Amino acid sequence: MRIDRIEKSKHKQERVLVFLEGGDLLRITGAELLRFGLYKGMDLPPELVVELQAAAQKSELKQTAARMASGQMLSKKEVQRRLTKKGATEQEAEETADWLESLGAVDDAGYAGVIVRHYGAMGYGAGRVRQELHRRGVPKELWDAALEQLPPPEEAIRKFLAGKLRGRGMTPEDSRRLAAALQRRGFVWQEIRPVLNEWGQEIEET
Repeated sequence: MRIDRIEKSKHKQERVLVFLEGGDLLRITGAELLRFGLYKGMDLPPELVVELQAAAQKSELKQTAARMASGQMLSKKEVQRRLTKKGATEQEAEETADWLESLGAVDDAGYAGVIVRHYGAMGYGAGRVRQELHRRGVPKELWDAALEQLPPPEEAIRKFLAGKLRGRGMTPEDSRRLAAALQRRGFVWQEIRPVLNEWGQEIEET
């Protein structure tokens, strides 16, 4: 196959279009253009075309992943999930996520810290934060170190109760309702009960 002409895509900045005699079209990136030394009139044997297409697919996958990571913080697992949804194989997605990590564009430990600080500032307990770390694909071995950044649970619980009661006293009905709400926010009974005691409330665990 002989290259008839080479043009930059008008629709995708990073894409290069290689038109072959006979009407075939190869969609590659600038990286393949330089790596394979392509030029107008060059003969491409079939095996080189296959290699070129595979290399171009890998480059486009990396560019897609880089755009994902630059737009928002993601875990490696989230990058892999999104790439597979776009048609990448599990192996391709994993290798591309590893590449992003090697560049520092993906940092699971740093991302875990951001999640913990965000939900901690919103007044959530460790249980709720663990759910979020799991949902976002952060490896479990990173959880404990990240969770150390949460404010003391008693402090968060006092703040939550003060915001709900707004200066009035706490009734037994309030204590049951607010205790249930705090459990839904990820706090455990052993953390909730001492603070309720400060308000003069003694209720059984539900």
